[in-house]
Amino acid sequence: MRAADLRLSDLFSFGPKGGVMRFAGERVLLFDAVALGLLRKQLIESFGYHAARAVLTRFGYGHGWRTAEALREGIPWADEREWRIAGGRLHRLWGLVTFEPVEPDGRPGPEPFADAIWHDSYEAEQHLLHLGQATEPVCWTLAGFASGYLSRVNGRPIFALEESCRGKGDAVCRMIGRSREEWGEAIVPHLPFYETDCLDASLRHVQRALRRAETRLLRAERLLSAGDEETEVPGLVARSEAMRSVVAMARRVARTNATVLLLGESGVGKERIARLVHDASPRVAGPMVAINCAAVPESLLESELFGHAKGAFSGAVTERAGLFEAARGGTLFLDEVGEIPLAMQAKLLRVLEEREVRRVGENRTRPIDVRIVAATHRNLAAAVAQGRFRQDLYFRLRVVEIAIPPLRERPEDILPIARRQLSEAAAREGEAPKELGKSACRALYEHAWPGNVRELVNAMERARILSEGPTIEGIDLPPEIGGAAAATTSREAGFSPRPLAEVERAHILATLAAEGGNRKEAAAKLGIGVATLYRKLKEYAEG
Repeated sequence: MRAADLRLSDLFSFGPKGGVMRFAGERVLLFDAVALGLLRKQLIESFGYHAARAVLTRFGYGHGWRTAEALREGIPWADEREWRIAGGRLHRLWGLVTFEPVEPDGRPGPEPFADAIWHDSYEAEQHLLHLGQATEPVCWTLAGFASGYLSRVNGRPIFALEESCRGKGDAVCRMIGRSREEWGEAIVPHLPFYETDCLDASLRHVQRALRRAETRLLRAERLLSAGDEETEVPGLVARSEAMRSVVAMARRVARTNATVLLLGESGVGKERIARLVHDASPRVAGPMVAINCAAVPESLLESELFGHAKGAFSGAVTERAGLFEAARGGTLFLDEVGEIPLAMQAKLLRVLEEREVRRVGENRTRPIDVRIVAATHRNLAAAVAQGRFRQDLYFRLRVVEIAIPPLRERPEDILPIARRQLSEAAAREGEAPKELGKSACRALYEHAWPGNVRELVNAMERARILSEGPTIEGIDLPPEIGGAAAATTSREAGFSPRPLAEVERAHILATLAAEGGNRKEAAAKLGIGVATLYRKLKEYAEG
C-alpha cells in the first residue's frame, strides 16, 4: 500500500456493537479538541510553560514512535519509503493538521530532512482559544509526534521544530525536520524537552513549590484557627488593644475575597497587615505581589499593572504580563494607591469592576483572579472632596477599611518591637542580643515617633551598631530620641537639662519645618489637634 492511499477504513476497526476501537490492531481513544486545550491550559497554569512543554512534547514523541511501530506491522506497504512518509497522511486523517509538503526552495545550507506546512493545527487553535497569543511556537505535541515517528522509521534521532506558528501570530505553522548533526547548535535549547531529565527537573521544581505552598497553608490554618485571640503573627507585634483590634479585623476579612483598604501614616506597618490578610486567606497558596504606586512613573504604571504587547511602545521588544496577571490566584497589594494619577484611576476602576485586564497595545481582554489590598497614608475622603481622587474608585476600594493607628497611640507596642528588632538583628549577625537599659526605655516611651515603626526599627539598628556594651542606653539612640537621656547621664561632660517647655517648642517647630509649614500634617505627626497647634504657635509668636 502507498501512503497516499491510506483511508481510515484501512486503519480503524470497531468491536461488537461499536465497542473498543483499534488502530492498526492497537486500542485507541477519541478525545475532544477543547478538552485537550483545557488540559494544556491547566498544565501551563499549574506547572508553567517549561514543564507543560516537556510533558506534551514527550507525549507526542511517544505517540509518534508507537504509531510508526503499529503501522509497520499492521499495513502491507509497497516499500519502506511509503511507511516512512505515512506520518503526514495520518495527521490529516486524524484531524490534527492538514499536512502540506514544501518543495525545496533553494535556501542556503543542507536540504531539510522534512519540511511541511501545518494548516489548521488543533494545538495552535486551542492555545489561542484558552491562553491567547504566545511568543514562541506552541504545537508541542505535533512536533513531538513528528520527531518520534521520523526517528523510529529512519532509525536515528530526527527533531522536528516549528519555524513559524499560528499560535504566536504567524500566518501558518511550518515544521522543519533535521537530524541532530544537521541542526547543529540550533537544536541545543530544544533538546531538554525530549529528555526525561527535563521533565524530572520540572517536577522537582513543582514539588518544591508545592512544599512551600503547603507551609503557607499550614500557617494560614493556624491563623484561621486562632480566631480573634492574640497570637504570634510573623513580623508583627500586637500587644496594644488598638493593634489587636486591627489584627482581629484583618483575620476576619481574610476569610473572604473582599477588597481591603488599609489607612495609616507612613511606616505604621500597612504591608505587614496586607501580608497577614494574604497568609490567613484561602489564597495563601497563590502569590502575593506588591507594587508601590508612588515609586513607578506615570508613563510606566499602566504597563506595570496591566502588561503590554510586543511593540506597544518603544522598548517593548517582547510581550509582558502585568502584575494583575502575575498575581493570579493570589493577592495584589497596591501600596500608596492615593498617588495614582486620575487618568490611571479610571482604568484601574474598570479592571476592578469588570475583573478583566487589557494589556497595553492589545484589543482583547483577559480575565483576572486576584484579591486586591490597597493602602495609603493620605486622607482619601479629603482627596475625593478636592477632586484629586475618584469617588467611585474610593468606594470600590474601601469595601472593608482598616485604619492602623500610629505608634504614638499604642505605646504598649514600642518596647516589644524594639526588643524583637534587636533579637532578629542578633540572629542575623550571629551574635548575642543586646538588652535595653532604663534610660533607653524611657527615651523610647517619651519619643513621639513621627516615622512610626520604620523609625523605631532604624533607631534600634543604629543603636545596636554604635553601643559598645551588652546594654543599649539612651546615649546610644539617635539624638532626636535619646537626647534628654544622654544629657542626664553626661552632665559631667558639660551638658545641662533644658526646660520641658523649651524642648516642646523646639520639637513642634522642627516638625512643622519638616512638613514644609503644613500645619495640618504637622499636627497629625505630633498627635495633637490643629487648634492646639495654632494656640501653641501663637504663644511662641507672642513670647
